[in-house]
Amino acid sequence: MDLLLSAASASFTPVTVAAILLGSIFGVIFGSIPGLTFTVAMALAVPLTFSLDQGAAIGLMLGTYIGGMTGGSVSSILLGVPGTPSAAATVLDGYPLAKKGQASLALGMAVAASAFGGIISLIVMVVSVDLVASLAMNFGPAETFALLIFGLSTICGLSEGSLVRGFIAGILGLMVMTVGVDAMDGVRRMTFGTVTLQQGINLLVAMLALFAVPHIIDAFVRHFQEERTTKQVKAVGVELPRLRDLGRNFWLMVRCSLMGTGIGAIPGTGGPVAAFLAYAHARKTSKNPQEFGKGSVEGVVAPESANNAVTGGAMIPLLSLGIPGDPGTALLLSALLIHGLVPGPMLFIESPDAIYGIYIAIILAYLFVFAFQVAGIRFFVQLLKVPPHVLAVAIVIMCGFGAYSVRNSVFDIYTVAILGAGAYGLMRVRIPLTPIILGVVLGPAIERDFRTAMILSDGDLSVFFSSAPAILFMGLTILIVGTQVGRSLISSFSPKTPGIGRNAPVSSEK
Repeated sequence: MDLLLSAASASFTPVTVAAILLGSIFGVIFGSIPGLTFTVAMALAVPLTFSLDQGAAIGLMLGTYIGGMTGGSVSSILLGVPGTPSAAATVLDGYPLAKKGQASLALGMAVAASAFGGIISLIVMVVSVDLVASLAMNFGPAETFALLIFGLSTICGLSEGSLVRGFIAGILGLMVMTVGVDAMDGVRRMTFGTVTLQQGINLLVAMLALFAVPHIIDAFVRHFQEERTTKQVKAVGVELPRLRDLGRNFWLMVRCSLMGTGIGAIPGTGGPVAAFLAYAHARKTSKNPQEFGKGSVEGVVAPESANNAVTGGAMIPLLSLGIPGDPGTALLLSALLIHGLVPGPMLFIESPDAIYGIYIAIILAYLFVFAFQVAGIRFFVQLLKVPPHVLAVAIVIMCGFGAYSVRNSVFDIYTVAILGAGAYGLMRVRIPLTPIILGVVLGPAIERDFRTAMILSDGDLSVFFSSAPAILFMGLTILIVGTQVGRSLISSFSPKTPGIGRNAPVSSEK
């Protein structure tokens, strides 16, 4: 108790509180702008910590980390473009809700789910940091590969009625992420003799291309063909979520928060994996799965709970073992080392007051982010008053700036344009984009863990069935794919009901 009081007195100094508040706002702003992720914000914040004391410096970094992870939902819901890769799954139902006039409800639920997931992950971290860390360390390359393959199997549920189109889209996503120089062997793959392609396709660049460009093209097409500038923009109302809405989704938030915490504790996974797995879980357990993709509140709550719970889960191996799980925690590790804190088992013995200070800073950061975003909802939704074609111009500028800022490469801007035009073409021929996104997100990690496991096992494929976690996830993958393929075959060979389906007779009545 004395340590807790000491940490509280150090954490509630004006400088520390101001640093956490500044970092939270800084992170939300960067996270909500497509292309400027919380990783960029944290990289910019590291030099600012040099002149701060230990508590304020760590508070600034944690606030930026948490604010950036939460802020990605703003552009996902309002613009249909994820501010961060972790918010990619939120677009699937958040943007349709905004188009139905429920943007404020979607934003409110996203903020509440984000704060809930973060607090749950913090509780798990405090209570079972040693246990969770030891379990996470039992996940080697084979177990992580099985988990990622299980995540990839959700393509079956995101195929919009056609398994063939879904598998084609998933393979295209995996192919996109193989472009460049192989990290293990140094072999050039699909570069077509072009030096610039050797740098590969960055994940964020691919996200901007797949989400933003089709939306931009569609907005301009609609403007010039159907919707003229004389059309009035509808009034935008503000509808915040009620306690009944939160209560209805309470257990879903609990499950997805625990899922996100567990996935976050496994190094090399991160927010995008957790968000898509949570989204697939929500769809499978929902009473109304047909509403997903068309504007389901559950489709917003699930990924936002999971990707924000990743923040607490990622802190578990970082603090207990000194292993960062994603770029954000790697930058946080550098800040800890700069200020004399060496993560590992001895940190809990030598500097327990610093550990309690980190816990308090996380709580304050989530409270600040929650308050800032709730207060800003009525201002955020005013973006919807802007005509779509005008908003599309702003998105073009943001995406161009964001793509260039990733690696300071003009080629990334060209990549966004070319991939985005291809994505729009695929969308027109009814190839779903969501499986492509899933392949893009999971592809590099799947390849890395598969090849690492094969190297460690000397080419023995049985390594993927040699432990309980690997057997569990492989079995679930086979079950899901088999079930979906079976349903697809049954529906394709079953007799069509007259009056229903593509070949139904057309009535002559007007």
